Amino acid sequence: MNPSIFKSALATLLLAPLAIQAQSSSLAYPATPAKPVTDIYHGTSVVDPYRWMEDMKSPEFQAWLKTQAAYADGVLAQIPGRAALRERLGVLADAGESTGGYEMVAGKLFYSKRAPGQNQARLWVRDGLSGAERELLDPNNLPGEPGKHAVDWYSVSPDGRLLAVGLSKGGSENSVLRLLDVATAKLLPLSIDRTGLNEGGVAWLPDASGFLYNRHPAEERYNKSAVFLHKLGQDPAKDVAQFGWQVSKKENFEIADLPYVRITKGSPWALAEVLHGDAAERSYWVARVDQLKGAATPWRRVVRPEHKVTRAEVAGGSLFALSQKKASRRELLSLDLGVGKAGFKTALPAGDSVLQTIETGDAAVYVKALDAGVSKLWRVGKKDGQVSTVALPFEGTLRSVTSLKGDELLVLLEGWTQAPQSLLLQAGGEAGAAAQRLTIQKAVSVDTSGIEARRVMVKSHDGVMVPLSIVAPKAVVLDGQRPTILSAYGAYGITQEPRFSATRLAWTERGGVQAICHVRGGGELGDDWHRGGYIATKQNTVSDFVACAEWLIANKYSSPAKLAGTGGSAGGITIGGAVTQRGELFAAAQSAVGLSDMLRMELTLNGAPNIAEFGTVTNPAHFKSMFALSPYHNVKEGRSYPAVIVTTGANDPRVEAWIPSKLAARMQTANPDAVKTRPVILRVDFDGGHGMGSGLAQRLDETADVWSFFLWQMGDAAFQPKR
Repeated sequence: MNPSIFKSALATLLLAPLAIQAQSSSLAYPATPAKPVTDIYHGTSVVDPYRWMEDMKSPEFQAWLKTQAAYADGVLAQIPGRAALRERLGVLADAGESTGGYEMVAGKLFYSKRAPGQNQARLWVRDGLSGAERELLDPNNLPGEPGKHAVDWYSVSPDGRLLAVGLSKGGSENSVLRLLDVATAKLLPLSIDRTGLNEGGVAWLPDASGFLYNRHPAEERYNKSAVFLHKLGQDPAKDVAQFGWQVSKKENFEIADLPYVRITKGSPWALAEVLHGDAAERSYWVARVDQLKGAATPWRRVVRPEHKVTRAEVAGGSLFALSQKKASRRELLSLDLGVGKAGFKTALPAGDSVLQTIETGDAAVYVKALDAGVSKLWRVGKKDGQVSTVALPFEGTLRSVTSLKGDELLVLLEGWTQAPQSLLLQAGGEAGAAAQRLTIQKAVSVDTSGIEARRVMVKSHDGVMVPLSIVAPKAVVLDGQRPTILSAYGAYGITQEPRFSATRLAWTERGGVQAICHVRGGGELGDDWHRGGYIATKQNTVSDFVACAEWLIANKYSSPAKLAGTGGSAGGITIGGAVTQRGELFAAAQSAVGLSDMLRMELTLNGAPNIAEFGTVTNPAHFKSMFALSPYHNVKEGRSYPAVIVTTGANDPRVEAWIPSKLAARMQTANPDAVKTRPVILRVDFDGGHGMGSGLAQRLDETADVWSFFLWQMGDAAFQPKR
């Protein structure tokens, strides 16, 4: 296209995107300059035409990003059904209340809640489980602090008087630690920045005189952090590091090691946990709480990486740990901390269930597990070691387990078609004892009786059977014409469990199907499943996804003309690999904040931790696997690909915006003639990040855009632009 004509068209797009419905689909892509840089990895030359994008602060990249965003807005604005879909999503999202983050402290229940009509979750408190509730904090209405904020984490002091909270702007996850007075619901003057790594909150001292928190240095985002002790009333500049990077010569830390310290009610022991980047195995140290004294703290290491422990908690004088050293699906071990050289004992043997998390209570230790795709809860008595299962009222996912007094548990349970329910369980009672449903959140007022979920096993390329979850209208017509979205993740051993979504009805109401492929690289079937899609075996993640797509087509759920694929974050490798290897299976695809340049990711601020999961280009064997799979590097000139919507947040700290941008640019220039029929667009949220902290409106806007894009490409008459 003539440059002057393009500039005129672009000006129209920027100024009036809603007025270009007939023209936008015929516009050429915005120009993207190529400035090739060649790297040689272990004798292999790799050309990178868009290296210049990695300087995200440059005026050139920022201008390009805004141009691409405006172009995407124009393309999406031409889809006629988008507005009605967005409205329906909003109605469904406001059909009930969502809650989480339960903490019972000093007889008061603290939690987050988003009520209908609210864009962001707020913090609340109530007396007990059924008393009157009171709003504590609205992150989008902070006195004297304009802008969109999010609550990243919070922790309540043992006396229930103060609440430490991490607040960040624009989806950045750059948390600033603040203190809130519970009685007055007012923020106090304390402000400590660079505390975004405290995803599980902070550790309060038993007497509520202070707390321990993780803080990273100014020049880092995830690395070289340490745990500091803050005493109330003290200048934060005087806070003393207790554990972590360069605190003591006794502990040798790598730059990606991420330290936390936890203090458990009723235990004299502080537990120091170290995440070795994104590796599954963690290390643990203990020290008595009354002996915390900076670099001189007598930490004792009780768990090393070779123990292959994925979770550990202190209960009284014992440490309980989940280990996958001897069993892929893990066993629960216990260690008496009062005995110097005591060894681990088996508290819950390995079985068919995948043991996932630990919750400690007054009378027992509770272990959440995954059994054939649904949650199971084990109880291990502290005194007698007796093992039993805790009855759950329906098959689904335990989103949280909170120990109350005695053997009481507050759980949040949901399923593919069951809305979240807050339940009071008597864990030590008779099997099958009724669970008491609580009124912490209003029930979701949507009818899910017309949809059902099923789980099938699909044979992958190497004969391995892969779980596939399918949510569809009951008695769905298997004619190959169902608009279907297939999603997957597949990294870090993370499990995609049954989760309820009222907004899913906006898809199933149209006769649509949603399917979730539980690919290798995830944790659905234990550590072996994770290792089956890990560095050298990472191709299995993509191959499993492809196998599930082929199964949906072969079994007449869908067809290549009606099937869309999606993957986000590390799932960007999954969907990117599927599109570049078997693009003919899909009508459309979304790469959401996707990791698509595997060779350059490790050079970002979040790169070092991810080496443990994806490998490093400095290792020849790792490089070979990474290069063969990296979506950006495997886009081929002139090849036919499905329509692709790449989504990113300008403030993303985990997968920086240049990574998805490179993929979009590469796909646009590889086959520019496909712009009219199978476009590639880059949707940018300039007030968003990786998704954490995004408000409801942001999430629904993106969903409406992506689903409209899919339905357009699937040929839905209500979503076809006027020609």
